[in-house]
Amino acid sequence: MHTTDPVPTAPRAAARLRRLDARRPDFPGEHLIVFGAGAWLMLAGMRSGPGLKGLALTALGTAFIGRAASGTGGIARLARVMKRLS
Repeated sequence: MHTTDPVPTAPRAAARLRRLDARRPDFPGEHLIVFGAGAWLMLAGMRSGPGLKGLALTALGTAFIGRAASGTGGIARLARVMKRLS
């Protein structure tokens, strides 16, 4: 009898992807690109009107902006650059 539980595979896969993402180096402008995509998705969600599509686009945009801010060196790196520029 094979007793594998298929439910925990999705959380394990997500955790594995997060570990792989944390180990890879950033490429220049990555966080700015992700932030721009998130802002665009949020704007598209707000313009699409009420409904599931607007909610999904806004939620996805919010997730992208959160990723840009909290990713490897995200908002902290941007703050250091802005401080040097001023």
